[in-house]
This record gives sequence, C-alpha cells and structure tokens, in this order.
Amino acid sequence: MRTALLIAGKDLKERARDRSVFIYGILAPLGLAFIFSFVFGPIESATFHATYAVVNEDGGPIADAFLEMLAGLEDEGIATIVEVDSATEAEEWVERGSDAFAGDEDDRASAAFLIPAGLSERLVSGEGGEITVIGGAGTQLSSQVAYSITQGFAAEVGAVEVAVRTVLAHGGSADPESVGQVTEAAAQTPLLATVDDISADTRQLKQTTYLAAGMSVFFLFFTVSFGVSGLLEERKVGTMDRLLAAPVDRRSIILGKAITSFALGIASMAVLVVATTLLLGAEWGDPLGVALLVVAVVISAMGILGVVAATAKTQAQAENFQAIISLVLAFLGGTFFSVSQVGGWLERLSLITPHAWFLRGLGDLQAGDVSAVFPAVAALLAFGVVTGGVAWPFMRRAVER
Repeated sequence: MRTALLIAGKDLKERARDRSVFIYGILAPLGLAFIFSFVFGPIESATFHATYAVVNEDGGPIADAFLEMLAGLEDEGIATIVEVDSATEAEEWVERGSDAFAGDEDDRASAAFLIPAGLSERLVSGEGGEITVIGGAGTQLSSQVAYSITQGFAAEVGAVEVAVRTVLAHGGSADPESVGQVTEAAAQTPLLATVDDISADTRQLKQTTYLAAGMSVFFLFFTVSFGVSGLLEERKVGTMDRLLAAPVDRRSIILGKAITSFALGIASMAVLVVATTLLLGAEWGDPLGVALLVVAVVISAMGILGVVAATAKTQAQAENFQAIISLVLAFLGGTFFSVSQVGGWLERLSLITPHAWFLRGLGDLQAGDVSAVFPAVAALLAFGVVTGGVAWPFMRRAVER
C-alpha cells in the first residue's frame, strides 16, 4: 500500500505542475456552467405576461362576461387588456407585437380577441356564435394561451346552455325572467372538479443546479482519465521499465494509478460543488447524499475509462477513445439537456450511462432524505465494479508485458 501511495503522490505532483488537471477539472466545467447559467438562467425565473387587444362589437351580457374573465387575468398580472375600436386596428397591434424591431411597446399586442356584433343575442337564442382570435407569427405562446382562454370561455358558455336546456326540458318556465335566473344560477355554480396549485417537493433540479451538475460530471471523465491512462504514459516515457525493474508489486502500480484517478475526481467534484454553490447559487442538496453520489460516480468513471486505457495500444489511442466515449455518454446521459423532456426510448437508453444516474440521484435528493439516492448510488457502483472487473486483467497484462 505504501508503494501505491508513493506512486499516486508522484502522479499528483506531476499533474499539479502541468496544470492540466486544473483546466479540465475546475476551470473548464466552472466556466461553462457560469456561461450556460448566464444564458439560460433568466428563462427559469421568467414569468408569463402578454398584452391582448380586444374588439367588443357586441356589448351584450356574453361579451361582458368574457371581458370580466379577461379582467381577472389582468388583476392576476398575467395579461394586460387593451380595448381597441376595430378589427383592423387590432390586426395592426398584433403585427407590431410580432415585429421584434418595433419601437414603441405601448401599442403592441401578442394576440387579439374579436367579439362580433350580435354574439350575445345569437347565443341566447341558441344559434351559436364565435369569438375570433388573431395571433402573431412571433408570439406563438401568447397566441396559444389566448386560444386556450377562448376555448375555456366557450366551454363555460356551453355548460350554462346545457343547464338551461335541461331545466326547460323538465318543465321549467321559458319566460325571459326565469331563463335569466337559471342562467345566472348555472354560471355561479362551482365546478365539480378543479385544478389547484399545491406547493410540493419536486424531483427536478433547478436550471442552474442542473447545468452545474451536468458540466461537473461531464468533465469528471476527462479528469479521471489522467490517472487511469497513466500506465500507458509510464510506458511511453520509459519509466515503466524502471518500476518493473524495482522490487515493486505489480498490483501496487495499478493501485497507485487508481488512487490518482480517485483523488483527482473527488477533489475536482468537491471544488465544483462548493464553487457553483457559492458563485452560481446551485442547490445540490443534502451534503451526505451529494458525497455518496460523488464517490459513486467517480468510481464508475474510473471503471469505464479503465477499460479503455487497459485495452488501448498507445496513449494517444487511449486519449482519443476516452474522449469519444466521454462525449457519447454525456450526450446520452443528458448533461447538456434533460432527456426526460424527450421521453420515449431516449430516456430509457440514457440509463446505461453514469451521467443519467448521477443527475437522477441529485433530483431524487431534492425531494427526499439521504436514502433517496441509494438506488442511483447502487447503479453507479455497479458501473464501476463491473467495468473495473473487466479492466483489471487487461491492466495486469499491460503492466507485465
């Protein structure tokens, strides 16, 4: 063990002197996490707000009810409602709203509602009617929301109509006063089923935390490779022959390289966890749970890259293969984008990567205690044990030949 520690100490000093480990292990992931957080961070905290133009050519009770519903959206800060005089004026507002270079924001709208004349009369008489939504080419989300608002209002009107027709079909009075009373009662009847927003713990990482964790585990594979590929480097520079000539157990050489990889990986991840927490406001979760995940993902990275290093013929070949494998696993594992948003076979395929299990473990930690990370830790350790077992005999032969 003492020999392995001496070999690891020598390797760590060399890596500290050439500064490559600082670039791949700290500066690059921290820099990219900062850039991505700066670019995508505002999206996470952004709130929806739209300006809608309304043309009310009806002036009847149905139109008033629709305007009252829009006023409720304005009171909640979701939308700004502006009444205009004609459909032509409304179209001009929407066109300016779709133009990113339009100067004045006071006469721009994301979408417009056109309430035609006689709408209330036709709906009351059972003839039916329509409210037209004008959407802009550059305001798809706001236009879709406007369309959904109109659909919801139409559904409510339809429910009132069904109630009135039901009363009339069962002998109710058809005089205007009675119909009006039934209509008012139906409109004020609460829905049988509603959707409420209840705050609850979520297993989804915040955008900043997800980016910080993704960049950290992505560059971890490059950092760990400095140790596991050390056998080929020793052979390239000629120091392997000296080690083999000395009274050194061959297993100590392999163990020394493994300790180097483990130490570099743990140090890199620890610095990144602390740095992204303090500088970017990342929320990793319970420190013990994070520590378990970090140790497990470092072991899995050592095992996977160990197979590549042990089977490669030259150091250059090993570095190329390790870079390719690291990139492929990172993309599949969702370090740059959440594969859960894609779903389907890609989400299931991502589970063959340590990256996905690491990010999933962090997400589980957000909504649970330390025990929530145990499945992810077990999966990561399985990666490391299986691939490490495959790499071991190849490493023995790489040392002995």
